[in-house]
Amino acid sequence: MTVQEPHDTIRRRVFSGVQPSGDPQLGNYIGAFKQWVENQDAKENFFCIVDLHAITVDFDPDALRRQTRELAAILFACGIDPDKSTLFVQSHVTTHAEGCWILNCVTPVSWLERMTQYKDKSTGQESVSTGLLDYPVLMAGDILMYSAHEVPVGDDQRQHVELTRDIGGRFNRLFGETFVLPEAIIPEVGGRVMGLNDPNVKMSKSYSHIRGHAVRLLDEPKEIQRSIMRAVTDSGNEILFSEDPEKAGVNNLLGIYKVITDKAERDVERDFADARGYGDLKRRVAEVVIEELRPIRERYYELMDDVAELDRLMAVGADQAREVSEPKLEEMKHRVGFVLPG
Repeated sequence: MTVQEPHDTIRRRVFSGVQPSGDPQLGNYIGAFKQWVENQDAKENFFCIVDLHAITVDFDPDALRRQTRELAAILFACGIDPDKSTLFVQSHVTTHAEGCWILNCVTPVSWLERMTQYKDKSTGQESVSTGLLDYPVLMAGDILMYSAHEVPVGDDQRQHVELTRDIGGRFNRLFGETFVLPEAIIPEVGGRVMGLNDPNVKMSKSYSHIRGHAVRLLDEPKEIQRSIMRAVTDSGNEILFSEDPEKAGVNNLLGIYKVITDKAERDVERDFADARGYGDLKRRVAEVVIEELRPIRERYYELMDDVAELDRLMAVGADQAREVSEPKLEEMKHRVGFVLPG
C-alpha cells in the first residue's frame, strides 16, 4: 500500500482545529476564522472542533456541550460553507481516538515530556491527566489522518506540528510510507489582534473575562463600541502605522481596520488623514467592526434557533471527515499488522 495523497492534486490540503472553550472574540475571527473563509476556494480545508482536546484539563460537561454547539454555529455563521469545506466535531469521528492509540504505541514518552505546553500546564499541579500528556499525539493524529500539507497555527503551537512530523516520520520508517508530513503555517504578525486594554498582549479567549480586553463576536453593537472607545492608545494624536512601541495601541486599532476593510496601509492612513484625534479613530474602527460582525451575529442566532439544521450541518461535516479519515485508519491498521474485518 502507498501513501494516499489528497484526491485533488491542485489544491493543498489544510487542517485546522479550535477548542470549544471560552467566548470566541475578534482575535479569533481576524487571526483564523476570516482567513479560513477566504481560503475556501484556494485550498481543501478540514476544520475540526476539537472537543476531545477540551477534556484534557478541568471542564464542565454542560458547558462543553453548549460551547461545542455555539462554536459550530459561529463558524457556519462566519461563512464556512459545507459545499466547499469540511467542518466537523472531533468526537463525531471515531477514527481520531482510534488512530491516536496506534500512534501512541510508536511515540516515545520522552518526546511528550519535553513539550512546552505540557510543562507549563502541569507546573504546580498536584496531578495531571494522562490526556494532558498525550494530547499532542491526538493532535498529530488529527493532522496525519487527513494527509494535510499545511497546519495554520500560532507560534506557540509550532512545536506541536514539529512533533507531528516526528511521529509521522517514525511511523513511516517503521512500517512504510503512510503519512504526508505537514508544515506549520505561521500567520503574519498583521493578522494578530492585541488586547484593547493592553496592546502588548495578544487578544485571547483566556483573558476575555477581563473587562475591556476583547470584543466578543456575539457582543451587541453598543458593547462593541464601548469596548473599542476604551481601548488603550497613547498621549499623542498621530494616526499612522509605526514601529514605536508607544504606538502599539494605535497600531492595533489601525490593524483591525486594515484587515476588516481589506485596504493597504497607505489607504488606511489616508482614511484617517482628516481625523481630529484618537476619538475619531476609535469611532470609525468601532463602526467597521460592528458592520462586519452584524451578519455573523444574526446568522448565529438563526442557527441556534434551528437545532435540527445545526445538527444536520454537523452531521454532513462528520460524514465528509469519515470519507477521508477511515481509509487512512484502515491503511494504518494494515501497516501495523492488524487483521482487518472481511
